[in-house]
Amino acid sequence: MTSTPSRRILLVTHLWRADAQELAAGVATRLIAAGVGVSAPRDELVDTPLARVPGVLAVDTDADESAAAGCELVCVLGGDGTILRGAELSRGSGVPLLGVNLGHVGFLAEAEREDLDATVERIVAREYHVEERTTLEVRAEEDGRTVFQSWALNEVTVEKASRERMLELTVEIDGRPLSTWGCDGVVMATPTGSTAYAFSAGGPVVWPDVKALMLVPISAHALFARPVVVGPQSRFVVEVLAQTDAHGVVWCDGRRAVGLPPGARIHVRRSDEPVRLARLNSGGFTDRLVEKFDLPVEGWRGAARRQLAQGDGSP
Repeated sequence: MTSTPSRRILLVTHLWRADAQELAAGVATRLIAAGVGVSAPRDELVDTPLARVPGVLAVDTDADESAAAGCELVCVLGGDGTILRGAELSRGSGVPLLGVNLGHVGFLAEAEREDLDATVERIVAREYHVEERTTLEVRAEEDGRTVFQSWALNEVTVEKASRERMLELTVEIDGRPLSTWGCDGVVMATPTGSTAYAFSAGGPVVWPDVKALMLVPISAHALFARPVVVGPQSRFVVEVLAQTDAHGVVWCDGRRAVGLPPGARIHVRRSDEPVRLARLNSGGFTDRLVEKFDLPVEGWRGAARRQLAQGDGSP
């Protein structure tokens, strides 16, 4: 009789990339050989290399219980979009995510494709630490009725539904009106999301350990249309003005959406449930920015100056 593994990893991969599926099969084989059980979403086990690995357990992703329940880690192979999908599957379980970047920037990922073998070894040895990231809770109302509830790790956006029409929005912060804009929309972001859509819209980069939320207007026709950074307990309300005939859309992490008629109100606040990210590296956020954005740092002599001050060498 085959014993049930005492440890289990949920493996999440890019659904339509053959290379990701091949890599996932290799990761699953190595984990199972090391005595670590592997689960995968059922839709990833339909005619894929991963489906041919003996011992991989299929889990349903539409069940009431989190797909990651009972697992110690969610390992994601893909870009930031796939990592966001992994966060959806682990929502409510408290299980941390570890991302291996197979995409372009991969800001949420902890390791790169070329580090995959070492990453598997670190998973087997439990050589990682966990940090919590702020998430957002969103609720949309129409005529006083809740028509949509969801959450986001990066950002909640309210955007115009049609390209040719400008959206008229009023933004409230903590129950008081801030401004009314004719605009393409607004982004409400976490520090994690400050390097995503909010960054593209002109918002600041905020370090992950800063307790703050951001609001960034998108192409607003107004004198005051600057990004705003508020405290973690502040609450945003965005209202699609009733006197306009333009409709909007609310998006959560660019993955979950609902249409908004004139008069709709969208409430956004910090969620009580963070996302937990597994980290392999102890390097600071500055190093991550430099690496992911390929920032020029040639000529920096900080380390050499420290060595000179300590008498440890010469520049």
